[in-house]
Amino acid sequence: MSVNIKPLADRVLVEPAAAEEKTAGGIIIPDTAKEKPQRGTVIAVGNGKPDEPMTVKEGDSVLYGKYAGTEITVEGNEYLIMRESDIFAII
Repeated sequence: MSVNIKPLADRVLVEPAAAEEKTAGGIIIPDTAKEKPQRGTVIAVGNGKPDEPMTVKEGDSVLYGKYAGTEITVEGNEYLIMRESDIFAII
């Protein structure tokens, strides 16, 4: 997926994964009770800081904090833009 956004410095553009539709037991979760996903796919990365190169790259699946990043909408798609330090792990 190509987006015309280039994050600056240590920022990363992430496409959140879809929220879970069902529980492990098969119970359907209504929209009002769905939790925000805490995982997603890196779409674009900045160049990093001079003393801190970027660890993540485009296409990586990542875990991030529940309230990490700022939600933005580009061409009808929802994304999060966050600092690389808000990402906990590459999965």
